[in-house]
Amino acid sequence: MKKRLWLLPLLAIFIFSSVLVGCVEKKSADSGAKTLIYGRGEDAKLLDPIQVTDGESTKVTDQIFDNLVEYADGNTDVVPSLAESWEVSADAKVWTFKLRKDVKFHDGTPFNADAVVYNFERWADKSHPEHKGGDFSYYGYMFGGYKGDAGHKIKSVTAVDEYTVKFELTSPQAPFLQNLAMSAFGIASPTAVKKDPAAFAQHPIGTGPFKFKEWKKNDTITLEKNPDFWRKGEPKLDKVIFKVIPDNAARFTALKSGDVDIIDGLNPSDVGPAEKDSKLQVFKQVGMNVGYLAFNTEKKPFDNPKVRQAINHAVNKEALIKNFYSGLAKPAVNPMPDFMLGYNKNVKDYEFNLDKAKQLLAEAGYPDGFEVEFYAMTAPRPYMPDGKKVAEYIQADLAKIGVKVKIVTYDWQIYLDKTGKGEHQMALFGWNGDNGDPDNFLYVLLDKDNTRTPDAGNIAFYKNDELHDLLIKAQESSDEKERADLYAKAQEIIKQDAPWVPIAHATVPYAAKKEVTGFKTHPTNELSLEKVDLQ
Repeated sequence: MKKRLWLLPLLAIFIFSSVLVGCVEKKSADSGAKTLIYGRGEDAKLLDPIQVTDGESTKVTDQIFDNLVEYADGNTDVVPSLAESWEVSADAKVWTFKLRKDVKFHDGTPFNADAVVYNFERWADKSHPEHKGGDFSYYGYMFGGYKGDAGHKIKSVTAVDEYTVKFELTSPQAPFLQNLAMSAFGIASPTAVKKDPAAFAQHPIGTGPFKFKEWKKNDTITLEKNPDFWRKGEPKLDKVIFKVIPDNAARFTALKSGDVDIIDGLNPSDVGPAEKDSKLQVFKQVGMNVGYLAFNTEKKPFDNPKVRQAINHAVNKEALIKNFYSGLAKPAVNPMPDFMLGYNKNVKDYEFNLDKAKQLLAEAGYPDGFEVEFYAMTAPRPYMPDGKKVAEYIQADLAKIGVKVKIVTYDWQIYLDKTGKGEHQMALFGWNGDNGDPDNFLYVLLDKDNTRTPDAGNIAFYKNDELHDLLIKAQESSDEKERADLYAKAQEIIKQDAPWVPIAHATVPYAAKKEVTGFKTHPTNELSLEKVDLQ
C-alpha cells in the first residue's frame, strides 16, 4: 500500500484540474448572462393563469403572459398593454379595443383579435373543447358566472377586424377594465392550447417578457428571456429561477449567503435585521389584503350567527399582530382595507371579550362549548406570515370559552382544494386584492354567486340576498358616490352576520441583495420582473 502513496498527489492534481475545468466551462457558458434566483415558500399549482387562484402560480405566469391592459407602476390605474387603446359606449355596455400589431406568442403564433376571442370563448364556455385542465374560477368570480348563467356579464366577444376586438356586456360593470388587467386574464397562444389543453398548464406559452423553460416540481421553475418581447429593451435579465424554500428563516439565510437574490415571505421579525444588513435592501408594500378566519356557514355549529359572533369576540387581533406580524399589520374590522372606495369607518368591531363570547355561545345553545376542526395553512402568505402559529394562539383562547379545537394542516394546494370544496368547518384564509376595486373583495369573497364548488371564492358559503342585491347594483353603477354608499351598507350586513373573523391587513415585506435594481412592489402583489436587473 505504501508503494502507491505517490499516486495520491497526482490524483489530487487531476481532481482539482477537472473541477477547475468544469468551473471554467460553466463560467464561460454563462459569461455575461444575468440570472435572478427568486426564493419563495411554495411551488406553483398550475401555469395557466385562468386555472389558478393562488399567488404562487401567478408570480410565475405574470412573467409569461400579457393582458389586454395592465396596472400602472405602484397603483391600480389601468394602462395599455396588448391593447394600445380602447373606447366605451355611452351606456357602458360596449368596449372596443385596438390591439398592437407587433406581437407574437412565444411559439410564433401571431397575436391578433382572433386570439383574444378564442381565449375569452374558452374561458366563458364550459362546453368549449379546450375548457379543460382546471376550474377557470376567476372568470366566474369576476364576470358573474359562465356562458348560460343568469348573472354572466359578457354577452359576446367579436373580432371587428384583425386588430380590433369588441366586448358586449349584458349590463354595465364598473370594474370591467380593472378586471381585464388581473393576472388570470393573460392571453394564451391558441395554437399551444389546442395542441393539448390539459398539458398547457405545465408548458405555458404567452407573449410576455420571459419564456417557460423547465419545471422541477416543488423545487424550481426556470424562465428564459423572450428576445422578441414587444416592449423594446426588456427584459433586462436573461433568466429567472423561482426556487422553493418552504421555511421563512431558511429562505432569509439563503438570501444572506447569496444563494438567492430576492425573497418574499420574510418573517416580520427579520425585517429589522435585513434593514441593518449593508448587503441587503428591504421593500415594504402596504397591504391591499386581508387575512381572515372563515366559518363554513353551511355546517353546524356555524349555521348559527350567534356562534360566529361569539368566536369574533374570542379572537385577540391586537395580540396576534404583536406576536406574529411584529407590528407590520393593522387589525381588520371590515373585509377590505380602509383606503378603498366605500370603506365603512362607522362599523364597530367585536371587542375581545371572552365573557361576552361565553354568553353568546350559551344563547346559541352551546353553554359548554363544542369540538371543531380548524384548518390552518402552513405556507407563508402575504396576509398571514405563519398561519399555524396564529391558529395555535386562537386555539388557546377558544379553549377558555369551552371550544375544543383540533388544528388540521395540509399542503397548500390540497388546502386550496379542500376549502374550495367546502370540506372545512372553519379555516384560516386570506386574499390579496387583484384590481383595487371593492367588488374584488366583497363580491368575490362574500357573495352567494361565488359559493360555486369545487373552487368557491366565498369559502364561508355565506348567502344573503340583500347583500347580493347591493353588490350587483354597485357593480352596475358608474356613480362613485352611489357605489361607495352601497358598499358601506354591505359592510354593515356582513359585520352583523359575521361569516368571518377579519384578522389583519398586513404590510408585505420583501428583501433582496443590493445588486438587484429595478424591483418594485405593487398593491396587488403582482410580480413584474421585466425591468429588474443585476448590477
